[in-house]
Amino acid sequence: MTTAAPHGAQDAPAADPYSVVIPTIGRRCLDACLRALAEAAVPPPREVFVVDDRRDADAPLDLTGAGPLADRLTVLATGGRGPAAARNAGLRHVATPWVVFLDDDVQVRPGWGALLAHDLAQAGPGTAGVQGRLTVPLPDDRRPTDWERCTAGLEEAAWATADMAYRTETVRRAGGFDERFLRAFREDADLALRLMNGGWTLGRGTRSTLHPVRPADRWVSVRTQRGNADDALMNRIHGPDWWTRADAPRGRLRGHLAVTATGLTAAVLALTGHRRAAAVAGALWAAGTAEFTWARIAPGPRTGTEVATMIGTSAVIPPLAALHRGIGAIRHRRAAAWGGTA
Repeated sequence: MTTAAPHGAQDAPAADPYSVVIPTIGRRCLDACLRALAEAAVPPPREVFVVDDRRDADAPLDLTGAGPLADRLTVLATGGRGPAAARNAGLRHVATPWVVFLDDDVQVRPGWGALLAHDLAQAGPGTAGVQGRLTVPLPDDRRPTDWERCTAGLEEAAWATADMAYRTETVRRAGGFDERFLRAFREDADLALRLMNGGWTLGRGTRSTLHPVRPADRWVSVRTQRGNADDALMNRIHGPDWWTRADAPRGRLRGHLAVTATGLTAAVLALTGHRRAAAVAGALWAAGTAEFTWARIAPGPRTGTEVATMIGTSAVIPPLAALHRGIGAIRHRRAAAWGGTA
């Protein structure tokens, strides 16, 4: 499938109609998201599509926060197929020139609707999408935790669908979101790269959206390592230089692979009776793990709970990152790039 080129596109007028698509898995934050949208979306969206992506939707969603937008709101269901599939389900129903994708854990700020209208009016004929400006509130009385710093990275993230407006037909012609991405990770960068490869540009707007830090347990950083499988898919369909073109941070995968390799080497050497060599490899593993642990502890609050969490998770993150990357490489080894073969 090929991406449509922007030639001949028209400028969006100042009050171009727009729709909003919000995928959700039924989290409580959906109420705050809808309340903020109802208060700040002036002019309002023509339609709001809340896409219920729960696998077991045994109870209806709480949509009371929609308020005056209730008569414009439609609930769709995708049954747990992931955020990419949920956004595509909403996209198929959009009947306006622009569609704004919001995450259910954001809160648009006062004046958002007027600033969105300005952003869309300023979009040139070759601009496919305009990103909102995300703000992650952090505590004033202490240093942020590792999870809080991770969330704060969204402030600099490029093309994050936490608040991203796209020309509806342009995204449709590009094939929508790639549903091979099953998590809320990299599916936004993938779409942005396909659009830019097709000759479109993407811009940053003036509207502001709050992205609070979601409550999380101490093992959240371990679970996020599953995203390394999505990076393997990105390599297959966009090439190894996609990081630079997508303006994405590379992370510490190379370091994790090295630490994991030294740990495995130490174990093999010990089992085969090479004790001195095993000790050397074990020392390298310990040094690498200690460096990673301190890199996460140093900028944080250094409370007992945070330090214990960093020590425990830092030991298991490198091998899990390597494992998920390997699983992704195997799973997506035949993945074809959009518009051709990988």
